[in-house]
Amino acid sequence: MSPRPRARRDAPPASVSAGLGTRISLGGAPGPHALEVLDAVARIPPGRVMTYGDVAEYVGAGSGRTVGAVLSRFGDEVPWHRVIRATGEPNPAAPVEALRRLVADRTPLRPGGDQVDLAAARWDGSPA
Repeated sequence: MSPRPRARRDAPPASVSAGLGTRISLGGAPGPHALEVLDAVARIPPGRVMTYGDVAEYVGAGSGRTVGAVLSRFGDEVPWHRVIRATGEPNPAAPVEALRRLVADRTPLRPGGDQVDLAAARWDGSPA
């Protein structure tokens, strides 16, 4: 059995998204990718939503996971509740508060009121 190769310290991350959305510049400020994510989320109009993956696709980098990481670290100043799971479920970190805010935004919900009606509420990023 041959020895396992050691990881190089200057090697790129194991995946494209590893750390991309959560890099923090000096002083604890969001990095360039995080700023793009925050700007995209700030543009989502009331009553509309995007999934985590939609936001990643909109900014052209990262993944739904990196979008979630950005929102968890820096999302307090943007309408974080308008970013939901692909199933229509609200933000998993604060689902009750997210649903309260979605209702206040008059976001279309599925019968039962605990999931967003994606067919009616999904925003594609185009100007209103």
